[in-house]
Parts: sequence; structure tokens; C-alpha cells
Amino acid sequence: MKIAIGADHAGFRLKNRMAVWLKTAAGGKHQVQDMGTQGPDSVDYPDFAEAVARAVARKKASKGILFCGTGIGMAMAANKIHGVRAAVIWNERTAQLAAAHNEANVICLPGRMIRAKTAQAMIRIFLQTPFGGGRHSRRIKKISALDKCA
Repeated sequence: MKIAIGADHAGFRLKNRMAVWLKTAAGGKHQVQDMGTQGPDSVDYPDFAEAVARAVARKKASKGILFCGTGIGMAMAANKIHGVRAAVIWNERTAQLAAAHNEANVICLPGRMIRAKTAQAMIRIFLQTPFGGGRHSRRIKKISALDKCA
């Protein structure tokens, strides 16, 4: 699977660890497109959220993963891109529900609040959980319709 990843300075270290894990320990079956940042110096998170979200929206990546201090700012920025459904996740259950109920195509992780093993578990669940469809499809259509609102 092609996965676009990005981070600000607060999520930089976790992003790098997860990139290596996705390419190797996670079965080596993922292609990781690193959209930055490439260092721990202070940067503006919307720049990296936009890069990852556009890669997903344009089908250059199947899924996106963003890392910042809380995940909140990244989600807010990524959700401005048409066709992106970014979710802040903080445990395995929210990772599963974001995929199964909300058909999230981007997840945002709180780099300052979780450990690498927790991030791995959440990412694995997110990538493996299919969208549940059914009643959730009706809700996703309503979310998508909001993209057209001014």
C-alpha cells in the first residue's frame, strides 16, 4: 500500500520511526512517501497536512498518516482538502472506528502523547480495518456533501 506521511516538529521523531517500521517490520509491503518535515526545527503543521492530504485526495497515496503534538491541528488542516476524511486517533479502538465507521483516509496521531508501540498498533489496525458500509455509508455521503457547502 502507498502511504503518505508527514509531521511537524512535534511529530518528527515518531514519524521517522513509523516510516522505518512501515517499510520493514510491518511486513515490508508498504511504500512510504515522506512529505516532511525533515528535522526537529519549528515548522508550520498546515504545510505538511496539506501535502499528505493532497497526495491522498489525488490518489497518489491510498492512505495518509500525520503526526503532530496532539493530532488536532493536523486533522483540522487536512480536512480542508476536498475528499479527505482525517481523524485524530489516540488508541486502538479509535483507529478501528475511524476506518470502519468513518472511512477515514488520513489519521492524525498525537506524537507528544503516545509511544512508538502504541502508534504501531493503531496504524496496523487503521490500515487493516475495512470500511463497514451499511448505515455508515449514508453518513459518509452526508459528510461528502458538506464539501460542497460554502
